[in-house]
Amino acid sequence: MDNIAHRYTQDGAHALQPMTMEWRDGGAYALLGPSGCGKTTLLNIISGLVAPSDGRVVFDGRDVTHLPPQERNIAQVFQFPVVYDSMTVAENLEFPLRNQGLDTAQRRRRVAEVLELLELTHAARHKARNLGADSKQKISLGRGLVRTGANAILLDEPLTVIDPALKWELRAQLKKVHQQIGHTMIYVTHDQTEALTVADQVVVMLEGRVLQVGTPQELFDRPAHTFVGTFIGSPGMNLLPCTVGGSTARVEDTPVPLGADYGSPPGALELGIRPEHIRLAAGAAGGLPVTVRKVDDLGREQIVHARLGSRDLAIILREGEAVPDNPVALFDTDYLHLYADGVRVPRPGAEGTP
Repeated sequence: MDNIAHRYTQDGAHALQPMTMEWRDGGAYALLGPSGCGKTTLLNIISGLVAPSDGRVVFDGRDVTHLPPQERNIAQVFQFPVVYDSMTVAENLEFPLRNQGLDTAQRRRRVAEVLELLELTHAARHKARNLGADSKQKISLGRGLVRTGANAILLDEPLTVIDPALKWELRAQLKKVHQQIGHTMIYVTHDQTEALTVADQVVVMLEGRVLQVGTPQELFDRPAHTFVGTFIGSPGMNLLPCTVGGSTARVEDTPVPLGADYGSPPGALELGIRPEHIRLAAGAAGGLPVTVRKVDDLGREQIVHARLGSRDLAIILREGEAVPDNPVALFDTDYLHLYADGVRVPRPGAEGTP
């Protein structure tokens, strides 16, 4: 994606802000963000359903920016199942191969492989009209996977209509299928669990911009933007407005050690710390006095809702940990981040960038 940007009208606002990105062949990617953030626009630019206002789309050195979808060898799976009810499961899967011109033996072999991958062999001769929504979406997915030599398979919120109890199973199957087939996969979702489960690299988007690209662990441990920190995680990252002088921040006149000397950074400053990286102790030195408002007991963990001055603070306690009397909060400085105007400030003396 070479400086890609898009407006739906000539003088309208950008639906997709200028972006440049390289997608690794065979990689599993997720486009994650709230509704209207531009992820489906980006997916449709990749597939050729939308021509970008600016920039180029390049597949393996070939400029395909103005080529139609059928000339890009792209498989696309949509939110709602696309199946032919009058055909059997096997016939639905075979249909794209007929359009590719494969001979009968090749078609049958390929269909059998995909039926087995999706655990649909038992239903191969069943009419699609008699199947549930989950099986129909499997067929729709199979129609994308069955094509030989596809450059990429694009999935636009494919599990939206699936019963929540079946989503875990289908996500796991999708991950297994990708590992076996090895197509480049780009998966659009607003569900962080889906994105973090199926993808090796997650592209977090907001208002047409790409805020961060990284592994699930990188997005969790080192969010490049406050939105990434709050959008990913349950509960999301705590954000505390602060002032900073050197290696100390102040949150409502309470000093917080930063573990590094940041000097005097400009901009609106906030500290970011995930609930998992806060401990509660009884009056420990250097702790921040907090008031516990309520505790949600989830079995394996407890979510403590506390106040630090006038600011809300979420803290996760593991199973067996108790809330002490007169507690103070201790921040793990290895996972304490400073943000200026929403963007992470690199930790002084540490390698890499946010």
